[in-house]
Amino acid sequence: MLAAGIVEACAELMGELAGQAIDRIVADRPRADQIATKSSPADWVTETDLAVERLVREAIARSFPDHRVVGEEYGTTGDEDAPATWYVDPVDGTTNFVHGLPWSSFSICVADDAGAAAAVVADPYRREVLSAVRGGGARLNGRPTRCADTASLTGGIVLTEMVMQSLWSGTVELIGALADEGCVTRIMGSNALSIASVGAGRVTAAVIGSFNSGDCLGATLIARESGARVLSLADPPEDGYPIACVAPGAAEALLRLWPAGEREAVR
Repeated sequence: MLAAGIVEACAELMGELAGQAIDRIVADRPRADQIATKSSPADWVTETDLAVERLVREAIARSFPDHRVVGEEYGTTGDEDAPATWYVDPVDGTTNFVHGLPWSSFSICVADDAGAAAAVVADPYRREVLSAVRGGGARLNGRPTRCADTASLTGGIVLTEMVMQSLWSGTVELIGALADEGCVTRIMGSNALSIASVGAGRVTAAVIGSFNSGDCLGATLIARESGARVLSLADPPEDGYPIACVAPGAAEALLRLWPAGEREAVR
């Protein structure tokens, strides 16, 4: 496990990088010649994604040269037995970014053998930085933040996300059940920002059909440190499995609405 001083140093670096990432992301909408695709014609990458990740990698290499880095754009570098692993998604919500829809985020997290230790999710368009250090609570622009204080789903908002361009198993059933409870669902386009919004107390829950450490691990730490309950099969959550971060007073109600055939996927 990383020493407390190292975790704090990581968190400080994350804050600096978040400010630089925000400035780069909001500077300009990418031009056509700065946009490409990866695994499919709808899987976008821009020069901004690449530039921000390069910036992050260079900073980590200077400050923590023995740490491993797993990035959305440049893959994995460093030893498997490194004392810590950084997860970086330079622009989570690139499709929104490409089309000029202002709902994307910068996500970064450092984890050790005990799981996520420190994390930042930045909303460039609001210039907001949500952050957490394990055991130290969650913060919004440096001030403590808490998840929603509610005992009901009714009247609330639950965020979910598609898996690439596909619905996850049980999506339609859960959205319908939530609607019957008087709770609305939104699909915004950024896993990290959707989960972190639970930590900001703005939504009752975020439900992700397929957990991905690259854009979910840090946000989940922020939600957990805000007091939210994390529903998953494993702790820490495992890639490829569903996860929900929910205000604790509404957790049992959300579990009851989970489609019967998928209920074994969370607890």
